[in-house]
Amino acid sequence: MGGSTDLQSVSFEEPGFTDMMGGFFGDAPLWFSIPFVSIFVLAIGSIVYAIIKGMAERAKNNASEVLTVPVKLIAKRTEVWGGSGDSRARTSYYLTFEAQNGDRKEMEVTGEQYGLSMEGDEGMLTFQGTRFKKFERSMQA
Repeated sequence: MGGSTDLQSVSFEEPGFTDMMGGFFGDAPLWFSIPFVSIFVLAIGSIVYAIIKGMAERAKNNASEVLTVPVKLIAKRTEVWGGSGDSRARTSYYLTFEAQNGDRKEMEVTGEQYGLSMEGDEGMLTFQGTRFKKFERSMQA
């Protein structure tokens, strides 16, 4: 019947780490390959951590009650990031509010809201967790 197979020549062992990485690093020693693999694992881990952290903050905000409190706008600031090489610069806008009991809360806002606001403004701040909803200034006579 068909051909016979020599069972002594068949290997059922799984390849080891150095065998699997051999195609990528060639004949590089293990001490040379480990830093590259470590950096790759660290980068992937950082991305996964950032995604999970963002999802957790979103879930916490969604579970938080929407609050509206009287406040005074006490500070404005911007943060510019990026812009190296061919990438464009981005600006984040922040307003710091102080409630009547002295508690302070810094909220990230849109550029439009930032531009319409002035330190010293008083009004009603609506927020949900760390999420800014709106700030309605009081009309002062």
